[in-house]
Amino acid sequence: MSSVVIIGAGHAAGQVAASLRQDGHEGPIVLLGEEPFIPYQRPPLSKQYLSGEQAIERVYLRPQKFYDDKNIRVKTAVTVTRIDRTNKTVYTASGESFSYDDLVIATGSRARKLSIEGSNLGGIHYLRTVADVDAIRSEMGSGKKLVIVGGGYIGLEVAAVAVTSGMEVHVIEMEGRILQRVTTPEMSAYYHQLHTSRGVQIHTSTGVKGFTGDNGRVKGVFAGDQTFAADIVIVGIGIIPNIELAKDAGLTCENGIVVDDHCRTSDPHIYAIGDCSNHPNPLLGRRLRLESVPNAMDQARVTSANIRGQDKVYATIPWFWSDQYELKLQMVGFSADGNQQVLRGDKSANQFAVFYLKDGVLVAADAVNSPKEFMLCKNLVGKPVDAARLADPATDLKTL
Repeated sequence: MSSVVIIGAGHAAGQVAASLRQDGHEGPIVLLGEEPFIPYQRPPLSKQYLSGEQAIERVYLRPQKFYDDKNIRVKTAVTVTRIDRTNKTVYTASGESFSYDDLVIATGSRARKLSIEGSNLGGIHYLRTVADVDAIRSEMGSGKKLVIVGGGYIGLEVAAVAVTSGMEVHVIEMEGRILQRVTTPEMSAYYHQLHTSRGVQIHTSTGVKGFTGDNGRVKGVFAGDQTFAADIVIVGIGIIPNIELAKDAGLTCENGIVVDDHCRTSDPHIYAIGDCSNHPNPLLGRRLRLESVPNAMDQARVTSANIRGQDKVYATIPWFWSDQYELKLQMVGFSADGNQQVLRGDKSANQFAVFYLKDGVLVAADAVNSPKEFMLCKNLVGKPVDAARLADPATDLKTL
């Protein structure tokens, strides 16, 4: 019976452990997590957990009893310091060692930090872990001033929660529009209007120069030619994949840990999955490093199958989602791949879908409060479609 060690305790790590047991693996499974929590979901952190709607128990992927019943050994608050590929052993900071036949690296990513004047002041937060959100929640409150650095999905999700709770919210984005790196100008404009209509103040083409404080705590943000008063600051300027262990072990790394279409690294006994992995996508014809829960979960299932001796290729069209206010945005594919947009539905009613075509072939879609269109589009991506019928709400998309 082969022994499997999993480094990490996020979506990918938790799912690969569960899938191994579901697939019939009977050998030892050890999951090593750096945080003091069993595997948990990250998406609720900037939404339901931040707002207090969900307790920590509802954020866990599975309860502790699941791991106990499945004989999955979960060790939390453990820092892995070294991978010895020759002896197939993992070492931790506490001096423990764990031998493996197959190793799964699911170390995820960490928040990109600012290193500017005042960036070490108290009250400046990053949102990546449960501990981060607990610290943020303890300082939030109606009437307080929140400045969010970064107009990406995390920043906007936090803005929605904060302004709804009665806080004064400013979003500062250095690019010319919010969501510039991930969506079209039209979708950026839609979400800009949505947030400003709810009271969020958005400042684009504005770079943060530094922070001012009093008694070691942030009081203001220098940005552009203005100073924004702040009781609390949340920085959301992207993430960095955690590849150091893999790199030190001599594994091939480039914008993540490089894997093949079976999720294997340059060492055939080591797999890498989730945010930290850079994988080939045969459907899109290029390599990707995705910060996506569906990607993490699907890679985990593929890895489990391959550890079990199957020959399973990871090939799927990426999809994502974001919850802001009462709106759910669901995305499939990459809008930048298209050269034609087709709108279906009514933006003013906050229920619509935008389809992206390239030479008559559907390559991506953004769906706002339109789950039916989103699900059908997942099946239509890569297929030629009639743009006029796609735009016509009377057309049953199943017929396409």
